[in-house]
Amino acid sequence: MSRNIITGLDIGSSSVRAIVIEQKKDDTLHIIAASQKESEGVRKGYITNLEEASKSISLAVKSLEKISGLNIRNAMVSIGGISLSSTRSKAMVRTSKADGEITQNDISRLIAQSETNLANMSNKKVIHSIPLLFKVDNTIVQGRPTDLKGAKLEVESLFISCLSLHLNDLIKTVESSGLAIEDVIASPLAMSYAILTPQQKETGCVLANIGASTVSVIVFEEGLPISLEVFPIGSSHITNDIALGLQVPLDEAERIKINYGSESPSSRKKLSDIIEARLNDIFEMIESHLKKIDRNQVLPAGIILTGSGSNLFTLEEIARTSLRLPARIGNLAPRNNQSLSITAPSNNLRDQILNDPGWSVALGLCLFGFHNGNPYIFEGRKPGSGSGRIVPSIKKWLHSLLP
Repeated sequence: MSRNIITGLDIGSSSVRAIVIEQKKDDTLHIIAASQKESEGVRKGYITNLEEASKSISLAVKSLEKISGLNIRNAMVSIGGISLSSTRSKAMVRTSKADGEITQNDISRLIAQSETNLANMSNKKVIHSIPLLFKVDNTIVQGRPTDLKGAKLEVESLFISCLSLHLNDLIKTVESSGLAIEDVIASPLAMSYAILTPQQKETGCVLANIGASTVSVIVFEEGLPISLEVFPIGSSHITNDIALGLQVPLDEAERIKINYGSESPSSRKKLSDIIEARLNDIFEMIESHLKKIDRNQVLPAGIILTGSGSNLFTLEEIARTSLRLPARIGNLAPRNNQSLSITAPSNNLRDQILNDPGWSVALGLCLFGFHNGNPYIFEGRKPGSGSGRIVPSIKKWLHSLLP
C-alpha cells in the first residue's frame, strides 16, 4: 500500500536539515526521521560552492535514509538568501465568456498579465505568485471570483522572487545530490506554516527569522502574505561583535552569546551593550521595511521571533521597544493548533523538532505540501521524477481566499 510521505529539505547557511513526515489516514502527521549536518558551500542563504553544498545535502539525506529505512528520492526544498524579495503588481483583463461568467482561465490570464507588468525583473525568477485582492467591475470581491459575472476582472498580486542564478544553482546542487525536487518554497513562507497560527495571520503580524547570516521577514494580513524581505545581517554578526568587543576567539564569542545572561555581573553590562547594539540595527531595518509598506505599529498580532538568534536574552523586550509592537518568541504552531497532531517514534525526537526553532523551515515545507492538498506518494514514484513545479498553482492560493 502506498504511503503519504513528504521530505522537507532546508539548506541553510550553517546547517542542512532534512525531515521525513508521513500523513496517516486520520490526517495526523508522523515524524519518521530527521537529520542535521553542517552546511558547506552556502553563504547568506545561497549556494557559493555547488560541490561542497551537494556533499552536505548527500550526507543529510543518507543519514535520513539510514534512520528511516526509506529510499529518499524526492523532496520539498527551501530557498532563502539575500536575493529573495517580494513585489506587488496589478492587472486587468476582460472576461472571455459571452455571458461574462468568470472562469479559471480568466484568472490564469489575469495573474500572467500581472506578472508581465512587473518592473525590474531582469535576472530574477518568480517563485510564488499570490493573488491578494480581486475586483469585478470595480467592486472588491470577498473570496474567489470564479462563477461570478462581470465584464472586467482586476487583481493585485504579490510575487516572491529571487535571482535566477541562485535558483538555478540550488536546483543543480540538489539534483546533483541524487534528489528530484518536488517544489521550491521560499524559506520565510515555509516557516510561516510551522510557526504562525491562523489567527495571527488573519489579524496581522510579522514573522522575523534571525538566522546565522540573514534576517528574513514576512508580513501577513487577512490570512495572506503581503510582503517579504531578507536583510544581509544575522546572529553571526553578533558573534563577531562579541569577539571584537571582548577580544576573545570566535568560538569563545559564540559560547558567550549562547550563554548570554549567565555571565558574571562585571562582564554582563558590556556584553549586553554589544548585543543590544546589533539587535537595534536589525530592528531598525525591520521598522524601515514596515514603514515602507505602511504597516509599522499597526499589526495587532505583533512580531513573532524565531531562528538561531531568537533565544538571545531580552530579545522580546528590545523588539517591543524598537517596533512598538507586541513581541513574542515563536513556538512551532502544532502546539497551538488543536486540529494538527504530530507524533514521532520517540518523545525525544518529537521534542527535538518542536522545541527547536531551527527545524521550522524543514517542518514547514512538509506542512506546506500537505496543506495545499499535494501529498507525495512514496511508493510507485520513479527516482528523479520530481515535477519541479517551482511556482505553486494559482488554485492553491484561491483556496485560501474562500470565505
